[in-house]
Amino acid sequence: MMTLAEIINYRRSVRHYKNLPIDSEKVKNCIKLATLAPNSSNMQLWEFYHVTNPETLKQLSAACLGQMAATTAQQMVVFVTRQDLYKKRAKTMMALETQNVLKNTPKEKQEKRVKRWEMYYGKVIPFLYARFLGILGLIRKLIVNIVGLFRAIVYQVSENDVRVVVHKTCALAAQTFMLAMANEKYDTCPMEGFDSKKVKNILNLPFGAEINMVISCGIREEQGVWGDRMRVPFDEVYQRIE
Repeated sequence: MMTLAEIINYRRSVRHYKNLPIDSEKVKNCIKLATLAPNSSNMQLWEFYHVTNPETLKQLSAACLGQMAATTAQQMVVFVTRQDLYKKRAKTMMALETQNVLKNTPKEKQEKRVKRWEMYYGKVIPFLYARFLGILGLIRKLIVNIVGLFRAIVYQVSENDVRVVVHKTCALAAQTFMLAMANEKYDTCPMEGFDSKKVKNILNLPFGAEINMVISCGIREEQGVWGDRMRVPFDEVYQRIE
């Protein structure tokens, strides 16, 4: 059993895999662990496509520009954002938080807290996540800039800002998946070099879905990691505020 530090150090972006099968159930379990990643407002606007079919893998390899990390992969997992599901997710979260309040809050405080969650998931979240040609984002920006004159507020509310939040959330899940895979001594490579239109067509994704990244999976070849790990000096990126 590896320690967390050992898992993090073991994980590398592997670009050439051995022609050895990997256990799809173990990969599936790593995807389940990925769902425990932190995400904005617990909206979980993501989906995970676990590809094991050889023909589909071949098609995805071509969509990933034929890079070796794709062509030698034994399996792939495609991480997909689903901002278009915000109404469904918000409804689910409102029901969950209402039950949490009724279960864990003193009775005299329940009504107020339930109303708070109804406001947040019933009105704020739908207003924040809705998209319409950028227009709704401009309206939100105008509102927060006015409110920001009087108190602290989040300014990143344009349609592109919210899209970035959804993709950041999905990337956290992807990183959790790769660490879980490393714990199984399985290797991965997160790929951003791909034809997103082709990937969407291969997976038959709806219009509102977006590809976050494609992660290839397998067991590393001896030369599967291209070079020693390099990071810029820690002092260049570490800032301590005392």
